[in-house]
Amino acid sequence: MIHYGVIVHGGAGSPSHFSDGCKVACESAFGFIEAGKSALDAVVEAVRILEDDGRFNAGYGSALRLDGKTVEMDASVMDSKGKIGIVIAIRNVKNPIQVARAVLETPHVALAGEGATAFARKQGFAQFYKVSDYAMERYKEIKQKIKEGNLSGEDYRWKDYDIEKLWNYKSGSYKDILCDTVGSVAIDKKGMLAVANSTGGFSPMMQGRVGDSPMIGCGFYSGPACAVATTGMGEEIIKKMLAKTVYDMVANGKDIKKACELGIKMFSSEIKVGIIAISKEGYASMSNTGMASYTLTHFL
Repeated sequence: MIHYGVIVHGGAGSPSHFSDGCKVACESAFGFIEAGKSALDAVVEAVRILEDDGRFNAGYGSALRLDGKTVEMDASVMDSKGKIGIVIAIRNVKNPIQVARAVLETPHVALAGEGATAFARKQGFAQFYKVSDYAMERYKEIKQKIKEGNLSGEDYRWKDYDIEKLWNYKSGSYKDILCDTVGSVAIDKKGMLAVANSTGGFSPMMQGRVGDSPMIGCGFYSGPACAVATTGMGEEIIKKMLAKTVYDMVANGKDIKKACELGIKMFSSEIKVGIIAISKEGYASMSNTGMASYTLTHFL
């Protein structure tokens, strides 16, 4: 039986050596729980640290959209009591996960776009716009793929689609421009479970694109049975409501590792996907591609 613990991931496709960042985040979150704080406090802390890292596609490291300028971020939190906070397409904040946590204290579940950003200002979160060097390098790689006419080679979602026809930014053209979600799950000393997600999206992407990360039951879910966070190609994860699917298997008696394995097998190998999950009985962290992660648990 797990008394308390934390799992952190750096996104489907993140290189294994990025696990050093996951380790820092996990250790800090684990310290929160050891000090008597809640699982919710712990997952928010873990994700905040990853947002500040710059290498992960969240917060400071968020991916640029196709125009090379726009950054829109999503974040979500949920605990096993059913408390939920979500922000969608928020801009110009350093830590979307902290804004999502603040939404949890309102009558609403989710805030989006300009309303989410305005709420962040009202709550005292300062304006912030800065693109990390790592995020800029990722964008340059995609820019080169577009220039070569090989965007579908970067991302199969774009196969058979015309970028010019789908361009929805206010100015310019795709011709002018010629690592994924981070997340954490935890269980605290009182047996409460929680999950947190944050992402800059799955580049390349149109303006306004929303993936699985802020969608309950798709990118995240937490209840009495376990807490689950997913990562990968959001459009495909949404279609299968992956987080709730895995949660339901565990709630119905399936071993947590087996449930996550079955969740991964729902996708073809060309679709990157990863899952982390934790319960009183066990935990799992797995992906069909590389995924930086770190786990700390204390057993009874």
